[in-house]
Amino acid sequence: MNKSVKREAILKVAERLFYEHGFKGVGLKQIISEASVATMTLYNHFPSKENLVEEVLKQREERYWAYLDSHVEMDSDSPFVLAVEAHGRWLKEQSYKGDMFLRAIEDYAGTNNDIENIARGHKFKLLKYLQKLAQKKGKDNEQHLANQLTLLLEGTTSMTTLIGAEKATEYSISIARTLVKHTS
Repeated sequence: MNKSVKREAILKVAERLFYEHGFKGVGLKQIISEASVATMTLYNHFPSKENLVEEVLKQREERYWAYLDSHVEMDSDSPFVLAVEAHGRWLKEQSYKGDMFLRAIEDYAGTNNDIENIARGHKFKLLKYLQKLAQKKGKDNEQHLANQLTLLLEGTTSMTTLIGAEKATEYSISIARTLVKHTS
């Protein structure tokens, strides 16, 4: 196994374990064991657990944006509904146990600014992404619509743990259609 393969193995195992058990519930020994790497290999790639958490969040965020971009056609009649549908599919496939970024904000609030900043930054980027969509579609009050849609996606994420991703997404698509119809 070369260096980058080992690094990817560590990141993959760490993300799965952090997602399943929370950031505080997983130790580096468990990651080392499940990734089948030496202790020094982990430390050569990630000087600390916090650094590993940061990289896991950055990698997950890159995947989220690539996923959203691959499903949202900016020039379609309703990119907002496509964004809600894509977010719902992401929840079903990648985030069925709640949002990893919110968990990071909760677990690291006030303790590690880099981790908290990455997680909060993800939420801010979502708002900006939807604002850009609204601008491209020539919506009058793009900030207002972006805030509403961000709230809708965050609510969808929260409701996934209660009623499942499919049902939460179904409701969200209906709300998104109504929002878009009532905004000029």
